[in-house]
Amino acid sequence: MTEHAPRGRADAKRPPRRPGAPRRPRFRTALPGAGPVAVPLALLVCGAMVMALITQETGAFGLATGLALAALPVPVMVALLHRAASMDAASRAGLAFALGWGACAATLVALVANGVLVQWLLADPAGLPRPRADALELTLVAPVVEECAKGAAVLLLWLHRPRAVHGVLAGVCAAAMAAIGFAFTENVLYLGRAAAEDRLLGTPVVDSATAATFLVRVVLAPFAHPLFAALTGIGLGLAVVLPRRRRLARAVLPWLGLGGAIGLHSAWNGATGLGTGGFLMVYGLLMFPALALVIGVCVHARRRQLRAVREVLPRYAGPDRPGMGEHTALGTSRGRSLTRRLARRDWGPAGARAVIRYQDTATELALLRDRAERHGGVGPAGAAGDLARREAELLWRLARHRGPAITRSLRGAALVEAQAARPPA
Repeated sequence: MTEHAPRGRADAKRPPRRPGAPRRPRFRTALPGAGPVAVPLALLVCGAMVMALITQETGAFGLATGLALAALPVPVMVALLHRAASMDAASRAGLAFALGWGACAATLVALVANGVLVQWLLADPAGLPRPRADALELTLVAPVVEECAKGAAVLLLWLHRPRAVHGVLAGVCAAAMAAIGFAFTENVLYLGRAAAEDRLLGTPVVDSATAATFLVRVVLAPFAHPLFAALTGIGLGLAVVLPRRRRLARAVLPWLGLGGAIGLHSAWNGATGLGTGGFLMVYGLLMFPALALVIGVCVHARRRQLRAVREVLPRYAGPDRPGMGEHTALGTSRGRSLTRRLARRDWGPAGARAVIRYQDTATELALLRDRAERHGGVGPAGAAGDLARREAELLWRLARHRGPAITRSLRGAALVEAQAARPPA
């Protein structure tokens, strides 16, 4: 109902800034010195060039078929990553940039670089025969070029938007999102090429190259590229969270992550020439353990972040910040989900959005303070003055957005969490 609408709605009139309150930062793109439109426009140009190159090879029919089939797994994978990154509100704009980078810029770099390097391998003085050049491209050239192109998204975010890559989970999600975009465009090429060939030959659907390509790339291995890139994200994320005094480890870990991504990618590509038995062996002995490793790392990182929220937020609790007292509702996955459901049930979609904004801000505050304490009182991306300024801004945003929907939903979820934690009589 209208009289119960929470404060801080997007359609509400913005109140005047209080004296001493920090100014809201202006919108920042992922890269410095660029306006709000420059980066998306550049990525769209790269995407248009990639689509033109694919159309030259597959034709309009192949392009349309490839786009339709390659798009099928993307929403599922993006939703899974978005849920994994739900603790990192500051990274959402970064995830969007990573997705666009992988689908457009990284693919364009890979198409051009792979083609140039293959031509160099075939030409004098290298003089390699075509089969050896193709094998070398598959197992060495393509993995190096593609993993470096995908990893560049995480590096750019880390350099120019450090809040988007502030830990292991954020690094994994950014790298995997870039890989999802890359895999989508690559699947458009392979599926479009197969569809054009099947149409030319009149092959039945069941025995078609399109069906076989779809089975391998979309059904059996949709997470191949995200898995490779996740290793790069782990390496860079670990380097970010380590203290500054550990310079050697911070310098080596990103390269180790990139090397692991290239090695796994190379083994996966090489498995295609080992027959069905070799392919299944690589699938079981390398891909599954690597996937289990990445999932384990992400689960551990998420639990550590939730623990930081539970430990840090109570320090900010007080008469002017009553919501911080319900840290159990903000520091557990079940409590966060229950808070959103209660707000939606009692206050509608506007209440749920207000709670999500409050959760995001409170989580960012807790992680900011936790990272600063682990780095000796200074955050990994700035000086003590920047830390204090950012902390004050987040506290001001919490006070501004707090309303009845937030307070009551947090208290209700905290009560349920307390009852669930109470031992049975």
